[in-house]
Amino acid sequence: MEKSKIVMGILAAATLGACQSSKVKISGRLVGADARQVYIEQFSAGGKAPLIDSVSLDDAGNYRFELKNVPSTPSLYTISYNGESVPVLIEGGDRLTINSAGSFARNYTVEGNEESSLLREFNLAYVEGAEKLNDIAAAYARNGQSEEELKRLAKAYSDEYLRIKRAQLAFIVEHKASIAAVYALSQRLPGDRYLFNGQGDAVYYRTVADALEERYPQSPYLASLHAEISRLDALQNLSATVSEAGFPDLEIADMYGKKVRLSSLEGNVVLIDFWSPSLGNSNALNADLKQLYEKYHNSGFEVYQVAVETSKPMWINTVQEQSLPWISVCDLRGEASPALTIYNVRKLPANYLIDRKGDIVAKDLYGTSLEQQLEKLL
Repeated sequence: MEKSKIVMGILAAATLGACQSSKVKISGRLVGADARQVYIEQFSAGGKAPLIDSVSLDDAGNYRFELKNVPSTPSLYTISYNGESVPVLIEGGDRLTINSAGSFARNYTVEGNEESSLLREFNLAYVEGAEKLNDIAAAYARNGQSEEELKRLAKAYSDEYLRIKRAQLAFIVEHKASIAAVYALSQRLPGDRYLFNGQGDAVYYRTVADALEERYPQSPYLASLHAEISRLDALQNLSATVSEAGFPDLEIADMYGKKVRLSSLEGNVVLIDFWSPSLGNSNALNADLKQLYEKYHNSGFEVYQVAVETSKPMWINTVQEQSLPWISVCDLRGEASPALTIYNVRKLPANYLIDRKGDIVAKDLYGTSLEQQLEKLL
């Protein structure tokens, strides 16, 4: 349930409502490797990219794609060869030439499309920086290093990491009206969940969305950019409401549309429970929890249950069928819910137990383990 799955939605190349379609020709020569096949795919930031076509190199390394019915609205694709991929931007009528000698990702050239040239400028610098980080990390992991050398390598890694991130942000701002900036928004270094610092990322998405709306008002990426801006804004608002007692506050609507604040339950022992109505084990887990709720509710035990769902009918029907007696809320954003990010929920079901003082004292407790903790706290 990583953030990288939410960014994937921004870059899904589902080209919508194009004004016209036409042919695209992509050709070139690839030498210096034994691989004989070249692939073109729709760009995806995560998961499996849809394969559009593949062709074989001739004896001299030449290849040629001819795509029909390509929308005139620019969209992102990847060209893959010998286990390496490079991004290109394609729109109806394009004639691209992509050549490479040796490493495809490091040495390719592209002609025929200004946006694809911008993508190359960004991608080559990013790949080179990532390789430097890998080299430094490998040197750090070798045995026999002195403490002084380890400190030097750690500083070198930190310096290079910051250099790459600053260059990435500078590219995004400088080329904010380019779809190349949409691609740059999605790129993450190893172990890097956010573009820069998570909650502050909304400014970069907003900058690109505003500029893109002027240049490409029909772009299929605009809706997803705005959705990500809304998610980051909501995350910022949630973070600003951290309770003085020490837990992040939530304010989510119940099935009647009334917003219920988690902090309104302070003074009780509260279980924040994250669940999915569509999971097969939800009925059994809720049945067990109902028994504990009935036993301890009058002693000050409350349940604030957050449904991870996008279908309101599914959620409400499940709550009613199971006769759930506690507070049930849902923002209908599914796995994109900011509440999951705030509480670092990576799998479902999940829960957190908060004592009367407002401190989180345990997580992921069910059945007997939960009852034992309730006995102690109540």
